[in-house]
Amino acid sequence: MIVRTDAGAVKKIMGVALKLTRIGNSTGAVLPKEVLARLKVGKGDTVYLTETPEGYSLTAYDEQFARQVEAAEEFMQEYRDVLRELAK
Repeated sequence: MIVRTDAGAVKKIMGVALKLTRIGNSTGAVLPKEVLARLKVGKGDTVYLTETPEGYSLTAYDEQFARQVEAAEEFMQEYRDVLRELAK
């Protein structure tokens, strides 16, 4: 598993077993204390699981980054025809 800290550092954690448990009608993964400490997150915090070419990346929620992504998505939606032409 690749873990990115809020400072952007990338740490590889090998052999970490995650326990899956029922949460209401869903299934959740229990993160070990070591992983929570490296991510600097705790109960109630938001993290993102992103698929990468190497597997999956678990990152702590970054509100500023989320706003930037939202702005980029709005821009790409508004100018999709122009971007499509530029991509040719």
